[in-house]
Amino acid sequence: MQSGGCFGMRSLGSCMAAALLALLGATAAWSVAPQVPCFFIFGDSLVDNGNNNEILTLARANYAPYGIDFPEGTSGRFCNGRTVVDVLALLLGFRSFIPRYEGTRGTAILRGLNYASGAAGIRDETGTNLGAHFAMPEQVERFRGTVQQMVRMFRGNKTALRGYLSRCIFSVGMGSNDYLNNYFMPNIYSTSYQYSPKTYSALLLQDYERQLTAMYDLGARKVAIIGIGRIGCIPYELARNSGNGSHCNERINNAISIYNTGLQRMVDQFNSELPDAKFVFVNTYDSSRDLVSNATSYGFEVIDRGCCGVGRNNGQITCLPLQEPCEDRRRYLFWDAFHP
Repeated sequence: MQSGGCFGMRSLGSCMAAALLALLGATAAWSVAPQVPCFFIFGDSLVDNGNNNEILTLARANYAPYGIDFPEGTSGRFCNGRTVVDVLALLLGFRSFIPRYEGTRGTAILRGLNYASGAAGIRDETGTNLGAHFAMPEQVERFRGTVQQMVRMFRGNKTALRGYLSRCIFSVGMGSNDYLNNYFMPNIYSTSYQYSPKTYSALLLQDYERQLTAMYDLGARKVAIIGIGRIGCIPYELARNSGNGSHCNERINNAISIYNTGLQRMVDQFNSELPDAKFVFVNTYDSSRDLVSNATSYGFEVIDRGCCGVGRNNGQITCLPLQEPCEDRRRYLFWDAFHP
């Protein structure tokens, strides 16, 4: 029996679980009944559960062996099993996973939706090298449409709806692609020529602040903001950065560190300036470093190559359709070239 999840849940998952406990203001054990009425998810391929399945894009995972260990099979999740938000939904007491935005209608939206899209970023142009996707501005607009539908379900009682949404949990994780599929792709994007890492980070955070404020204006109050992990150490970057695939791309990690520092300041600012706001910063940069530094403690033996992929570190080409993945997936920190 293989592990059913994408992530090293014992570190990254526990980090997210702690954030949710902070948002809930709870220290008690997880209950069987849902602790919140709804859970809304915004992000990229780390949490996409199939929103890209029907669009023209290379950022799609609705083929085997993706989903090989997932109860529902191939779904569009960019991993072998459950994503971190799938696990969190169960921890919150939901009986099933939060559905994708695409194709979900009616009262099902009242318990939340997943708007995440592979290749998505904070900036609209991010990830266009891979094809179509739903960037953060579009995800916010989709949430706006959801709120409008919910207003009708609440018979126009916006006060009651605001109260309902104020008890919901929102998970937002963006930014990785703004570096991997934008800033550090100079043959396609000009941003690294135009801006220093510090200036680019400031521009990203300016856009992100506007997007998150729009979510707040629509009713989001309890929000987990997911930082960017050490993406300079994923198999794709290990394969690109050195001949033997053993060295992280510290230029990327340093740029991410600048961004995360600014993001944490922004979260603090939201909490001090927005009435009733409860934003929590989730430090995945440190938790991903902890996973690598203490891999054996978490049960991982292979930390520098994907379980499924092609080339050096199984990271030069990501997992291909019908490719045979590694046999013991529990030993691998990374599922493919990009995703843990």
